[in-house]
Amino acid sequence: MRTPVDLPLSLSRTSAEPLTAQLAGRLRRAMLDGALAPGERLPSTRALAVQLGVSRTVVTEAYQQLYAEGWLDGRHGSGTFVADLTPGVPQEAGPVERPRAPAAPPAPDGAIDLTPGSPWVRDYDRAAWKRAWRKAADLPPSASPDPYGLPRLRELLAEHLRRARGMVVGPENVLVTRGTGNGLDLVARILLEPGTKAGVEDPGYPAARVIFGSRGAEVVPCRVDEDGVIVDRLPTDLRLLYTTPAHQYPLGGRLPIPRRERLLAWARRTGATIVEDDYDAEFRYDVAPLPALYGLDPARVVLLGTLSKTLAPDVGVGWLVGTPELVAEVAALRVAVADRTSGPVQQAVATLIERGDLDRHLRRMRLEYARRRAAVVELLGPLCRLRGDTAGLHVLAELPPDLVPVVIERAARRGVLLDSTLRHHHAEPRLHGLVIGYGSASLADVRRGCRIIAELIRDAG
Repeated sequence: MRTPVDLPLSLSRTSAEPLTAQLAGRLRRAMLDGALAPGERLPSTRALAVQLGVSRTVVTEAYQQLYAEGWLDGRHGSGTFVADLTPGVPQEAGPVERPRAPAAPPAPDGAIDLTPGSPWVRDYDRAAWKRAWRKAADLPPSASPDPYGLPRLRELLAEHLRRARGMVVGPENVLVTRGTGNGLDLVARILLEPGTKAGVEDPGYPAARVIFGSRGAEVVPCRVDEDGVIVDRLPTDLRLLYTTPAHQYPLGGRLPIPRRERLLAWARRTGATIVEDDYDAEFRYDVAPLPALYGLDPARVVLLGTLSKTLAPDVGVGWLVGTPELVAEVAALRVAVADRTSGPVQQAVATLIERGDLDRHLRRMRLEYARRRAAVVELLGPLCRLRGDTAGLHVLAELPPDLVPVVIERAARRGVLLDSTLRHHHAEPRLHGLVIGYGSASLADVRRGCRIIAELIRDAG
């Protein structure tokens, strides 16, 4: 058993920053700087609390936050260790010589793609991936696929949501979808009729407007601010409200607990159903997770999730969480319209979850994305206001409205692809800026692209 590292840490009791946040920040910095190496054992919570002269709760909560972010790894009966987050290397592997990673293939036409919506798919555990698909081959073809999804995968997803989101759900609450769009369309078919009103955040996810409109609903733009949807301005005649409280798209706000409570009270008062898109909830930086709306009121909320961001869009597996009655309605609809999720793909995903490969991948990618996010903040933070940099895979860089198209056009000429807030608005645009996605570009490309953006902003200003 390794001897715990002797950490030269100190905390300030006069600082406005809470002791837990101070400790988590100092440990995080030590891991980034290499003072704490992968596999190094940390002191027990009791020993570190005595060393720092703080309560054990302070240390426990700091460790829990770092566990949630993927920095730490627990081994039953052995203690707490710095996680091995080297991309593409299975965490359980012993010491190996790690060759330099090959250069990432360029984006189309050699461009740096900083548009939002795509994760990093070039580094993954190939052994785990092959193992999952070998297991999937054991599943015989089915003449009548289960419309709920494979029972084992539903059990594993319920457990995954308990660990990752603190939600107490059973497999009877879970239906396996092909992703968020598929889940949203199924819910729209069940809950919406021609002429009924469906609320969508404005600015918000454009696909939600398209899906609701295609089902004959009247799409109602619902204003958001830097924290998320503005509850006091919601209409009282909505049948359904689509919202992204974990990381509002595209502004990046996190809906505070008091406003979550008011939103649920609004839904109970009006009879509306809230559809909660929990995208990006797994990726948080320097912040603790907030409870999902579904966990606060399962009767009024339908939760949608997907592996498109956490693993890869090509996987095509997501989940819908609701009351058993709603899940049964959706399952019956799937049979009627011949909608299904691939059985072998579900089996592969079940293997990735069951063996811990998905959790290990999430821990690796949290650190990778944290580095890219830090580069964006470092290079663009001094030049413009950044929103949404505490979570997810994109940030919003606010700019004057006349500057946005200029920067986008000139950046494209120099090989940097960007998105703006314009296409995310349903009503008249009120906020302008660049929606910068750092998920699908390498750290080097994120830095290079942001340097070009910074230069263009300075020149145009």
